[in-house]
Amino acid sequence: MKSILLFLTVLTSVCSCQSQQKELVTINGLTMGTTYSIKIVAADIALDEKKIHKDIESILTDINQSMSTYIADSELSLFNQSRITDWHVLSADLYRVIKHGNHISMISNGAFDITVSPLVNLWGFGPDPYTRDIPSDSLIESIKQHTGFEKLDFDESTQRISKSDPVVTIDLSGIAKGFAVDKIAEHLNGLGIADYLVEIGGELIGKGTNVKQQAWQIGIEQANPLERSVQRIVNLDNIAMATSGDYRNYFEKDGVRYSHTIDPVSGKPISHTLAAVTVLHSSAMHADALATAFMVSGPEKSLALANEVGVALYMLIKTDVGFEERYNDRFKPYLTN
Repeated sequence: MKSILLFLTVLTSVCSCQSQQKELVTINGLTMGTTYSIKIVAADIALDEKKIHKDIESILTDINQSMSTYIADSELSLFNQSRITDWHVLSADLYRVIKHGNHISMISNGAFDITVSPLVNLWGFGPDPYTRDIPSDSLIESIKQHTGFEKLDFDESTQRISKSDPVVTIDLSGIAKGFAVDKIAEHLNGLGIADYLVEIGGELIGKGTNVKQQAWQIGIEQANPLERSVQRIVNLDNIAMATSGDYRNYFEKDGVRYSHTIDPVSGKPISHTLAAVTVLHSSAMHADALATAFMVSGPEKSLALANEVGVALYMLIKTDVGFEERYNDRFKPYLTN
């Protein structure tokens, strides 16, 4: 669940507008079960808007066909359907994303885990039929036997992976959108475009400036499930941004609140006071995965890890009287006054 506040059109379209002698080209569409929006400031180079739009759609289609678990014959789905422990040769992009996901798992002590989806489904937050039954500890443990990032092995020289448990499956929903943002940004860089904002489902990267020749400004949403309002404004100055939160997607039963964010280690919904996180990093893929890891870890562990690995972190923490904001020194320069 993404806590970033954005106002984007849903229908696929291309439009242009003028502001202070600069042209803003906006491309919107649907992908990965969500929306995407690319804003480009056309300055000294001529843009073929239709060609850029077509290229972006092609990039996103290729990523979906490789990494989607909703496409039965996607590269990832075929790996998941395999019930063998043999090596699988993967495409360069899929290998890169899975390998990076495992890297985040290792540095976060398992808080981020691309094999966690069976536990998410167990708690009624996945694609399986809706349920709000509270699973028993024994059932949770039985499902956990077939999860765990350490069950994946990698052969860097041949870009192959294998799974020690043939039942293990991979879900890249916590990292693939960030990767797609990076991939589109790389494409725009290759076209010589200096000023743009790429957003997919709340994951963003901003480069250069907007039509007013200012840094791209993005609002962090207040952790209020009843209304949408801005908590803080962030200047995306050549950096990517990812968010995660648990204050909208949850259920309550017998007076207990169950978050959609599942701790892969315990197999249960998180129960700490961290309500939302925002992460800044040069890579949207890296920020995307870390946002989930931080959301699982809680405020103290997240702040320590963010400082250790050198990323900018902003948190909204539940208190008895509302929400407290906390951020590290790396995040401070990106906040507006």
